Amino acid sequence: MNASRRRLPGPAGLAPGLLVLVLLGAALWAGVGLREARAAADDREAVLRAAREHAVTLMSVGYQNVDADMRRVLDTSTGQARAEYARDAASLREATVRDRLLWTGALRASGIVSLTGDTAVALVVGDAVVRGDGSESAPREQFRRWRMQLVRTSGGWLVSKVEQVA
Repeated sequence: MNASRRRLPGPAGLAPGLLVLVLLGAALWAGVGLREARAAADDREAVLRAAREHAVTLMSVGYQNVDADMRRVLDTSTGQARAEYARDAASLREATVRDRLLWTGALRASGIVSLTGDTAVALVVGDAVVRGDGSESAPREQFRRWRMQLVRTSGGWLVSKVEQVA
């Protein structure tokens, strides 16, 4: 056979090269899918962490550190939730200091209702025990159930709306 007359590879010769290309494409596609799944899981965890932190912060205010405690509520909120809390902050501060109140909150459960792009909705359940420091009165229990809307900001997820639910 003349060297100038080489035969082109047949289907059997193309199969290994094609198989390598298919496998590389599948690996790249799977890698992209894994990154997207990891990003979605990270978003879900960040939303839950933000909602939980905000809930516990709302339920944990004491007269000794009332200003710092209230600042934490404002720091974990934005939009309507922040505006409403800021509007009521003076009366809450006054009552907390006057009655020497200690609110101790505990998170009971949380879950995501929806997460789309830069917005999410979470449900949060928590309980708070409220007592007056030095008071003879028995502590009061408060059971809180919230629906929280959250938005992604440059600083992370913040609660933008809080609604009490039954």
